[in-house]
Amino acid sequence: MSELGATKLPSSARVVIVGGGIMGCGLAYHLAHEGWSDVVLLEKAELTSGSTWHAAGQITHSTSSFGLGKCVGYNIDLYSGQLEEETGQSVTWHGCGSFRLAYTEDEMDWLRHTMSVGRALQFPMELVGPDRIRELHPYYNLDGVLGALHTPDDGHADPSGVTQALAIGARKLGVKIIRRCRAKDIKQLPTGEWKVFTELGDITCEHVVNAGGTYARQMGEWSGLQLPMTSMTHHYIVTDTVPEFLELDKELPVIRDDKLVSGYIRMEQKSGLIGIYEKENPNTVWEDHCPWEAENELFDADYDRIMPWLENAMDRMPIFAELGIKREVHGAISHPPDGNPLIGPAPGVKNYWCCCGTQIGIGWGPGLTRELARWMVHGAADISMREFDPRRFGDYADKDWQVIKAKEDYCLRHEIPFPHFNRLEGRPIKPSPLYERLKEKGAVFEEVYGHERPRWFAKDGLEQRDYYSFNRPEWHGVVAKEMKAVRNTAGIMDISAFTKIEVSGPEAETYLDRLVANKLPKKVGGITLTHMLNRRGRIELELTVVRLGPDRFYLVCAAFFEQRLLDHLAQHLGGETVTVRNLSTDWGAMALNGPRARDVLAPNTSAALDNASFRWLTAQEIEVAGRKLWAFRMSYAGELGWEFHVPWEDMLAVYDALWATGESLGLMDYGSFAMNALRLEKGFKGAGELTNEVTLPEANVMRFVKLDKGDFLGREETAKSAESALPWVCVYLEVEPDGVADGHGGEAVLMDGKVVGATSSIAYGHSVGKILAFAYVKPEAAKAGTELEVVVMNGARAARVLDVPAYDPDSILPRTDAPVGVAAE
Repeated sequence: MSELGATKLPSSARVVIVGGGIMGCGLAYHLAHEGWSDVVLLEKAELTSGSTWHAAGQITHSTSSFGLGKCVGYNIDLYSGQLEEETGQSVTWHGCGSFRLAYTEDEMDWLRHTMSVGRALQFPMELVGPDRIRELHPYYNLDGVLGALHTPDDGHADPSGVTQALAIGARKLGVKIIRRCRAKDIKQLPTGEWKVFTELGDITCEHVVNAGGTYARQMGEWSGLQLPMTSMTHHYIVTDTVPEFLELDKELPVIRDDKLVSGYIRMEQKSGLIGIYEKENPNTVWEDHCPWEAENELFDADYDRIMPWLENAMDRMPIFAELGIKREVHGAISHPPDGNPLIGPAPGVKNYWCCCGTQIGIGWGPGLTRELARWMVHGAADISMREFDPRRFGDYADKDWQVIKAKEDYCLRHEIPFPHFNRLEGRPIKPSPLYERLKEKGAVFEEVYGHERPRWFAKDGLEQRDYYSFNRPEWHGVVAKEMKAVRNTAGIMDISAFTKIEVSGPEAETYLDRLVANKLPKKVGGITLTHMLNRRGRIELELTVVRLGPDRFYLVCAAFFEQRLLDHLAQHLGGETVTVRNLSTDWGAMALNGPRARDVLAPNTSAALDNASFRWLTAQEIEVAGRKLWAFRMSYAGELGWEFHVPWEDMLAVYDALWATGESLGLMDYGSFAMNALRLEKGFKGAGELTNEVTLPEANVMRFVKLDKGDFLGREETAKSAESALPWVCVYLEVEPDGVADGHGGEAVLMDGKVVGATSSIAYGHSVGKILAFAYVKPEAAKAGTELEVVVMNGARAARVLDVPAYDPDSILPRTDAPVGVAAE
């Protein structure tokens, strides 16, 4: 038995990782490099014997995700020299480059946007035409091809070699790797520690990591966890030797043909390799239970399922057409509901970490596991983990729903990732009381943490459906009208998707005060905007705190942070007597904004609505249409307005009453697309800016911080950041429009032709006629008035740093008083 397999199981460790594929070994390696070497990795069989061993092993710089791009860049550097040099283990790196082909203008636009993000990441890539493709790959049928993204430093590696190298690197730094040791159960002890029960005995640890691959979901069930993912099977085939390849002295680039092949084609030594993600009839396996005896498991090829795309592949690579097939690989891969891995804390428990659900382990794994290691060791990752956080799903993500969504994800694997792409299967999940009413009025919805939230309202002859484009889509003009109503008359929006948490009890104030960076409201009805931080001083989430009573507080934050907020509250309880209630589906909410908001509200309430009676940034319990609710005088749109937080059963009555009054005044429904542009016009930061990557000084939100209020979680780190030279800072930009495309986030920001940062949010502000954006840039580019450029769809646009909001810079409109004599009696 090798040394890796002969290690004796210790009785305890700081961290136990269960699973020895690319994700488990990657995490072990990176934990050790971050300073934690008291780590034990358990593998039931041999390393890489799950999904890792049958991976095709490709990796590409071609990604439109800024955070994932950082991981990919790191991985390619690791594979192409660093890992092998460190460990002595060959990873068989093939740096052959790759092309992603485009047959349509939509695909070309996708590549142009990818170029904009790639520029921010300073990746080597170029848009090329058919002649350049043919020069580097003379055997591909380019009929109908308009162009391609050429990423010359891409390649592929041996999955087993990579994983073994990571294991060797981890072991050199003190990690223990124990093979042929199957975990049988994982339970949390009363001490908070975790016990892993195995075939070779039990081991107790402070942190446990589920890196179980296709076993991860059922492993989660041992600990009462619902980890949404489903095993889907994927084919690739290897042809007989290709005579034309025998004379080549250089490997051909990998071809990614999303439209016709729904997959990839490359050389495998002197043979051809074709990988296919069929776009219909996807196949699940092991929906209930992955058999423990499975090892290096493959399934018989199902040619009926993949044949249309295989025939296309043969047409695209005619030199394969007459060859036989010498190897068929049809193996299982985990697919979460939205396609993104589960990397981070499991919901509802402490120190149970997910490192699973990764459908592209070789391409994404090491970079993601490096970030997870940083999160575990230091308290925060160095990229935004929002799209990977396991807590992004709620209890609605049951097994039946998981299967529906995994099938959907598989079929979308090689579709164009349009901005705002709307995954429609398995919906609605948690419709608000207004759902059917708004649907009748033309609402096109999006799903946010299970909630259905309106995006925009179909009118002007547009069908009630999604329209997709990297340029301005068909709904651009409709959103302009929704914004105009909010700015000129009034708009109403269903915002029930917000997370709504009540914290009460005699020590509620003491408890919350040490978790937030701003002062809590002192008076009943007071409202405060604040942030919760982690021990690294990075932003966990932004929230609004409303004081509903002497010892009763109401917390509101973005929908997808619901479980994160609940976990943060639970895990930082210091013995105080408090009660935490989740009201997110007990109460709904709606926003009423615009200069005529008082006129809409006044006939429906006896409450006085003038400034003296109902001040800006205060809350009152009032009656509207005979229903008791909480009204918050605040506005994310930057207008005169209120938010109404209403018991679920009263939502429809309140909405109908306001609509009946407001329709003749010009009241209009609006959705999240308008809301996003309205908040950018007002310079309000959102979730794209306030991430775990940044401190409060870097986010430029120190006006919401009171360092003198006493100690709070992250205070010392915030103070240090405020006194230090910042690596980057969030700036507010106006960008010249071209009337065609407005950007989608992640675009490069340039100063004097050099990359100085990237956008985090961007949208067209109809009220001001400018594209508006937030961007993180180097401090030398952050001064107000600085002339910059933003690369939108691969074209540089003039931009300028603003120091005041583009709309209503003095913020007069939200504080507008009622004219004398019109306040409600």
